[in-house]
Amino acid sequence: MTNEQNPPGGRPGGALPPEAPQPARGPAPADAPKEISGRQRLLAGLWPPRVSRAQLIVALLLFVLGLGLAIQVRSNSDNSALRGARQEDLVRILDELDNRTQRLEDEKQRLDDQRTELENSSDQAEEARKQTLEKERQLGILAGTVAAHGPGITLTIDDPTGAVEADMLLDTVQELRAAGAEAIEVNGVRVIANTYFSGDGGDIGVDGRRIKAPYEFEVIGKPQDLEPALNIPGGVVQTLEKEQATAGVTRSEDIVVDALRPAKEPDYARSSTQ
Repeated sequence: MTNEQNPPGGRPGGALPPEAPQPARGPAPADAPKEISGRQRLLAGLWPPRVSRAQLIVALLLFVLGLGLAIQVRSNSDNSALRGARQEDLVRILDELDNRTQRLEDEKQRLDDQRTELENSSDQAEEARKQTLEKERQLGILAGTVAAHGPGITLTIDDPTGAVEADMLLDTVQELRAAGAEAIEVNGVRVIANTYFSGDGGDIGVDGRRIKAPYEFEVIGKPQDLEPALNIPGGVVQTLEKEQATAGVTRSEDIVVDALRPAKEPDYARSSTQ
């Protein structure tokens, strides 16, 4: 009879001890925090926007600064045409501005004198009637319905080659007006606000009436302003000479402009005075 020894653990027959049961894993707690990605954190930081008072002030200052820069750039763009102009063009523009300023000053002085006369006149109704008649005469001269005379110049353009175009004569009228011309007549045609030139060189029309060279301008105005305006560098006389035409200017103390335009009744406009 053999003696069998029990193995360690006290189990007979050398059997291994059973494995201990593992505890069952339950579901994760419902309140466990979810992981947030970097993109989600970025979006959460950007929206909804959180604007402080300091940020609003900075944004307003930047807007004002940008607006000022835009205005400055636009102003520089407007002046670029003058910066690129020739010296003779700048002289002409300056001369026209000086003449226009002087005419405005004279008009202001005349209106001030009229107001003073009305205020000091014992018979204001009679004085107002006189001024109304004078104003009517002035408007008639501008409209070409009234003959006029006064100091001025005679401009004669001789065009033997037929190179003078209609736009050159129109530029001549514009230069004269800018220099203070009050009444103009070209080859017996009264020039008014809506006068137009048409046709080609040698066969030019004024308001539909054909005229031939030489072209003679009778102009009433201040001769000391009219003649220099035509003779400045780059002006009318120099432009005509480039086209092989000649322009002569003669001053006179009494120029007569007696070509008339019929008074036209407006089709639609009516006086608003009662």
